[in-house]
Amino acid sequence: MAQNLWGARFSKELDALVNEFNQSIKVDSLMYKQDVEGSLAHAEMLCKQGIITESDYQDIVDGLCSIRDDITSGALKIDMNAEDIHMFIEGELTKRYPVAGKKLHTARSRNDQVALDVRLYLREKTGSLMDELKNLIGVIYEVASENTDSVMPGYTHLQRAQPVTLAHHLLAYSAMFMRDYDRLADTQKRLNFCPIGSCALAGTTYNIDRAFTASKLGFTAPVFNSMDGVSDRDFCVELASDIALIMMHLSRFSEEIILWSSWEFKFIELDDSYSTGSSIMPQKKNPDIAELVRGKTGRAYGNLITLLTLLKGIPLAYNKDMQEDKEAIFDSVETALICLKVFAPMLKTMTVLKENMAKAGEKGFINATDCADYLAKKGMPFREAYKISGQLVALCVSKGITLNQLELQEYKKMSDLFEEDIYEAIDMLTCLNKRTSEGAPSKSAVEKQLSIVESFLND
Repeated sequence: MAQNLWGARFSKELDALVNEFNQSIKVDSLMYKQDVEGSLAHAEMLCKQGIITESDYQDIVDGLCSIRDDITSGALKIDMNAEDIHMFIEGELTKRYPVAGKKLHTARSRNDQVALDVRLYLREKTGSLMDELKNLIGVIYEVASENTDSVMPGYTHLQRAQPVTLAHHLLAYSAMFMRDYDRLADTQKRLNFCPIGSCALAGTTYNIDRAFTASKLGFTAPVFNSMDGVSDRDFCVELASDIALIMMHLSRFSEEIILWSSWEFKFIELDDSYSTGSSIMPQKKNPDIAELVRGKTGRAYGNLITLLTLLKGIPLAYNKDMQEDKEAIFDSVETALICLKVFAPMLKTMTVLKENMAKAGEKGFINATDCADYLAKKGMPFREAYKISGQLVALCVSKGITLNQLELQEYKKMSDLFEEDIYEAIDMLTCLNKRTSEGAPSKSAVEKQLSIVESFLND
């Protein structure tokens, strides 16, 4: 006879290869604490409703708590030959308390049990992701606050465009990660509904109290439809989507770190603790951490597509296909967590090379728009002013100088509107601090942005 708890109807044991193929314990064993937590709440509800006795309930509590503690301490090794963590824990409970252990599964199915455990596990992990995001935003805030005067080129098409500060540039990533945080919080709201009591798909004939169990486990309410309770994995897809966006933002940030740390830019230098060398080229200092974050983004994208593809063709209610949900979403969660954990200190410990940033700005003619604005504010149509400014840039390129170094007589050849004050108008700090519109890179505008981030961090 089959040794599985579901094997009463079968006359043969499961084929060894099929058994291995059917197992999920290598993945779902991560949820052993959540499985015990859910079972404790379920047992308490059964006792409250008079479905099991107080004595049986106490035996179940003692057994489940001891199993959880023994797994945590290492005294009990999870049997990786078991079908899943749910069967392993129930089997172990039945060994310790043969009578009471067999009553735990009353009025529930593995279908709603699994759905509950996944929600409990991901609720906790979503909280961890939010904590790590907030930590990273805090590091960005700290570095930005120290660099409100660090002038650098802002880029479009990876070409030097207009003057910004490092603070302004970094705060753009704060905005992205703050949106990511809000998305996780929103996902957590929809995740936080309790499926237990849905049973296999059609509820139960026992007089259970689903609201009690949901409340006991900290859920907002029970899932209102039992078929949806066991077959819904929207929350996995939504969390995977949130993580894909987090990883995309981290990847973009990583790309900039990689560029900025290169000799061609040399805007920053990464700390030795967050760099690696070459096995053959002794001069190398590689931004491997940022590159790995960028590379791991593909895993998060793949996991999202896996989940969407997994769910798109299966009918209601539970199907074995859904066993594949955990490997994908758990991998996404752990990938994002480790990336956030290493990225924040990498950013915090980097050295900002302010002089190199400023020189890049001067050589990039990022004050050319301000030169055109100078003429436009004196009455010249902007398109005409734009043309003259472009011709001046071309002249400077041919002479190997910057707009700040061009003599006034050369300016006047282009337009009599140019006066000595052109040099103040195109000074980098002047160009920067005149950009006072909301969200702009002037120091006053950046201070307002920092206050928004500070309020978020203190909320």
